[in-house]
Amino acid sequence: MNTQELTLIIFMVVAAQVAIFALIAFYRHWRSYEELKKRLDFLEDNQEAFFLTPIDRNPLPSFKPGQFLTFQLDVKNEVRQTSEKVVRCYSLSDKPSPDYFRVTIKRVPAPSKVPNALPGIASNYFHDKVHEGDILAVKAPAGHFYWNKEEKHPIVLIGSGIGITPMLSILNTWIHTDSKPEIGIYYGVRNSDDHIMKDYLEDVVKTHQNLHLHVVYSQPKQQDINGTDYHHLGHIDITLLRLTLLLKLYQFYVCGPKQMMETLVPDLRDWGVPDNNIHYETFGPSSLTKPEKQRPSSVEAETTSELTAVTFSKSGKTYQWNSGAASLLEFAEENGIPIDSGCRAGSCGSCQTTIESGEVEYVQSPDIDPEPGTCLLCVSVPKTHLTLSA
Repeated sequence: MNTQELTLIIFMVVAAQVAIFALIAFYRHWRSYEELKKRLDFLEDNQEAFFLTPIDRNPLPSFKPGQFLTFQLDVKNEVRQTSEKVVRCYSLSDKPSPDYFRVTIKRVPAPSKVPNALPGIASNYFHDKVHEGDILAVKAPAGHFYWNKEEKHPIVLIGSGIGITPMLSILNTWIHTDSKPEIGIYYGVRNSDDHIMKDYLEDVVKTHQNLHLHVVYSQPKQQDINGTDYHHLGHIDITLLRLTLLLKLYQFYVCGPKQMMETLVPDLRDWGVPDNNIHYETFGPSSLTKPEKQRPSSVEAETTSELTAVTFSKSGKTYQWNSGAASLLEFAEENGIPIDSGCRAGSCGSCQTTIESGEVEYVQSPDIDPEPGTCLLCVSVPKTHLTLSA
């Protein structure tokens, strides 16, 4: 091999690496997607499926079943007559496809018990304003909540309400996997009005002997029949799991409302399920925290020797850091500091905040690199006294 050939090979290798890094950077930022269609089949009027494809017609980035998409919406503020950027994350609800992404979104009404409260901004925008052919700004799939297809242990999918959507992605991927571990699905809803994918799930059970479905109604209607429409009355809890699961080493995947998450996940730990076998997803504020052993040791040392002050400069408030908070985002919310947030997992960048002084430490590696001089509040805690522009 002469010098010219060697130089050409080196050039080609470097060019390939540059192209790969450019593609990665491209997929990690906002990309325009066209809304192909929205569909109501399998769903109730307040839940719709949206199908998206990139307008540049380049290949879809791959994803792992259970991950989510991050959307940036231009929502009109009717009071101020201005357009505001709203960032929200929604779970992918189907197996990976070369042609489209699918997300299933539930319309969130105004809380009936909270006077003057507004309905969900993003969910109602999707239902009322997004139509076939519309262009949406979307980030590539992300998230640490997903099923590894190489995993051989039996899996248990626990979804309550719209928390079933990432489980559908896992289930549909499992169906098309050659080596299928045993799978149990626990699906909790109020009654048949909220029971989506009913016929589909029943058909899947009939064709897969190693799939076990447990539907739980908390408030069945008079016409709902136990044993036909649902299998258990009440809520998904550790008692139900212990009664229906054999003593095996399961991988648990949990997604649901705050009340269920804050009781079921600790109960699984108390039952003896290893932390590495418990996977959960939550997009809303929650006091659910990781086990203490996962906290950075430097943070523990700091909080035991000296109280750490966290100052929010724009709000003009200073608080002593609460080492029981899972993140700076949760700490800010506990103290009434308004912070934009989306994924709560270090993936969307919504909570990126400027650090005016001090240092932070990450409790888990974020999926995106924050800009210099900033941090992602949802996955960080203070390492020193800290001043944030919030």
